Amino acid sequence: MTTFDDILEEAGKFGRCQKRIFGLLCMVSMPWAGVYVGIVFQGFTPEHWCRDPDVAALSKSCGWSPLETRRLAVPLENRSGETVRSTCQRYDVDWNATGLACDRTEVDLSKAPLAACKHGWEYDYEGRQSFVTEFDLVCADSWLVDMYQATLNVGFLVGSIATGYLADRFGRKIIFLMSNVLNGIMGILVAVAPNYVSLLVFRALYGFGIKGGWVVGYVLITELVGVEYRRTVGVLYQMFFSVGIMLLPLLAYYITDWRWLQVVITIPYILFLSYYWFIPESPRWLLSQNNSAKAVEITEAIAKENGKTLSKKIETLRDENAETSNPSFMDLVRTPRMRKHTLILSFNWFTSAVVYQGLIMRLGILGGNVYIDFLISGLVEFPAAFLILFTIERIGRRLPFATANIVAGAACFITAMLPDSLFWLKTTVACIGRLGITMAFEMVVFVNTELYPTFIRNFGVSVCSTLCDVGGIVAPFLLYRLAVIWLELPLIIFGSLAFVAGGLVLLLPETKGIPLPDSIDDIEFPERAQEKVELKKQQLDNLLATSSPSTDVKDPVAV
Repeated sequence: MTTFDDILEEAGKFGRCQKRIFGLLCMVSMPWAGVYVGIVFQGFTPEHWCRDPDVAALSKSCGWSPLETRRLAVPLENRSGETVRSTCQRYDVDWNATGLACDRTEVDLSKAPLAACKHGWEYDYEGRQSFVTEFDLVCADSWLVDMYQATLNVGFLVGSIATGYLADRFGRKIIFLMSNVLNGIMGILVAVAPNYVSLLVFRALYGFGIKGGWVVGYVLITELVGVEYRRTVGVLYQMFFSVGIMLLPLLAYYITDWRWLQVVITIPYILFLSYYWFIPESPRWLLSQNNSAKAVEITEAIAKENGKTLSKKIETLRDENAETSNPSFMDLVRTPRMRKHTLILSFNWFTSAVVYQGLIMRLGILGGNVYIDFLISGLVEFPAAFLILFTIERIGRRLPFATANIVAGAACFITAMLPDSLFWLKTTVACIGRLGITMAFEMVVFVNTELYPTFIRNFGVSVCSTLCDVGGIVAPFLLYRLAVIWLELPLIIFGSLAFVAGGLVLLLPETKGIPLPDSIDDIEFPERAQEKVELKKQQLDNLLATSSPSTDVKDPVAV
């Protein structure tokens, strides 16, 4: 019987066909960046203060500037040790009876009673319209901004599991296309949502299709290339998310209305429907469904586009990795080593999501030039992919993975402790943190696949990665609520999580040069698995030695 990997030896492991498909699918990673962290621009919360019709009328009649009006009419408060103008309280006085004249003779209002905003808020947003300013999601309702991001991650959580199951049941290509239909419809509905409740509903459904479609694209490209290329295409596929991170601030700079920015982010998902004509179904999946005729047809088309000719008996093509048993959650926790792997990997998925998403969203509350800061933070993600590709085959997986987490944690702690006066040093250290957590996030994906046996590998990755979405749900609440207490407090939490994650990674086995496990016994008794591999290798060497002609016989032509 001929396996699909045998056929790829002749059809091309990463030929022109696979490169074309890889280039098309990499485009899927870019708009996902806008969906995942677009809240930095779409949920921007500008300086704000209570709107008061009487103050507005007085300001207009006196010709005061907004700055003068705010200085006279907005009370002071202590926030994180600083005296600032209040954003959520107003003087509860009759402005027509205060005696405040247009010559700006100040009246002592220090003993005046304060009250919550009654007539909404004024915003200093310099032309940028966010859903925060449109729906007045400030003060007592500021937690609803967190819900905007949390509902997206709820969609990720449910969608990734459901889409993964559907892709295994009905095929990679059809589910990829259907997810993009959902993405296009829900993305536009988010842009035209008439109120905040409908916005959250559409946002959750948007998340349902976004991540699932991205994961299906990841699986599809890795199933179309040779084994030795899977890790490289997987890392580069994720790297295009960083390209999207860099494009997002450029788009947001010119598109100042959050609704139109949402439309622009959604358009690519509509365009991806054209992939119906440009990408094939996975032959590996077709073989697992006993549809060898269609698998042969697609494989022959791949070989033809790569300029190759197939000589093997392709009619006997089969999938040697087809699953023969049904995995269950208990398989992930029943035995000691499997349980340890599951707990450590799940925690690392959670930590990567919390720290990565938290560091990006933090840019929106620092008060600097968010466009420049966002662009710089996107640039520092690129070295992550190259560091991974450079180190994993030379050093291994465990040490770079652990180091990336520990560097991210240390950077968070140092950034929190540096004074604002050391702006560039603080920015540099924060960027190193982004580099570290990006590297950790990209590594957890393929390390996860190498620590589970074949029959439960896909299911195990799906279960562990659900903690990524839980982390995404938690991240905005950790960031925005703790930052109210102390701006740098979230960094302390992020740093602690990253340090623990890095330490736990050191408890995992090294997988460099180790064949992928086929059974739970290979995980629980790695020495037996290694002995089995060495025995097979020795048998192969003996077979080659007995079947090859003696090297003592000289070639008469050469003589």
